[in-house]
Amino acid sequence: EPEPPAAKIRAATAKTCAVILGKPAILCLVMKTILTPVDFSALSASVIKAAAALTQSVKGRLVLLHVVQPPVITSEYGAVMANLQEIVAISEKTAARQLARVERRLKAGGVKTSSILLTGGPIPHIIEQAAKLRASYIVMGSHGRSALFDLLAGSTTTGVIKKAPCPVVIVPPPRKKK
Repeated sequence: EPEPPAAKIRAATAKTCAVILGKPAILCLVMKTILTPVDFSALSASVIKAAAALTQSVKGRLVLLHVVQPPVITSEYGAVMANLQEIVAISEKTAARQLARVERRLKAGGVKTSSILLTGGPIPHIIEQAAKLRASYIVMGSHGRSALFDLLAGSTTTGVIKKAPCPVVIVPPPRKKK
């Protein structure tokens, strides 16, 4: 006797499947995960708002991600390096408070939300978390710089788009009033 279709679906995929009335049709409800990297810039509020709206429309969960990027310091002075750990620690504490505040506000609004705080390079961490969480979408902002700027200096958004394991939704900066 052939294996029923539901048995072929692995339990680890976060899918809940049910055979409808004993027929081979299967209804799969998938918990959509929306990963939203935030940098707490002026654009972050509109990115979080768009991500929350998408999360609610797909009845999913929103995961806020902030990556503290240690400053790049080129110096021959050891004292500068000693202060680097202190600077990163202060940045992490500040970011943790900001994430907690945003998370509380979203939960109060009925959005299933969690947050992650990491330290290091933003692009690798965003890509890694998207894969680890099996994100359905990454929602992030674009600061609206020129393509030439992105080509020369690079941008987190451009780097994520190139390597993302899922679709990336870009929230543009607000239009400047004329």
